[in-house]
Amino acid sequence: MGRLAGFSYREVTRKISKLGFEFYRSAKGDHEIWIDRTNNLKTTIPHHREIKEGTLRAILRQAKIDVDDFLNI
Repeated sequence: MGRLAGFSYREVTRKISKLGFEFYRSAKGDHEIWIDRTNNLKTTIPHHREIKEGTLRAILRQAKIDVDDFLNI
């Protein structure tokens, strides 16, 4: 298991909201669009109990958030 394994939906959304993202709208199925209006960035987050490590890495890459910044929040 890597450093990004085992994060829940609630933990992920709490951390990215501290990094400037806010809920924008619901998407297809159980997914949500989150947006950072200052940097004009969007990311899609699945509303699952636990977010897999690869999925979380993709979310952070799409949001242009460094892994260390995410972990240190």
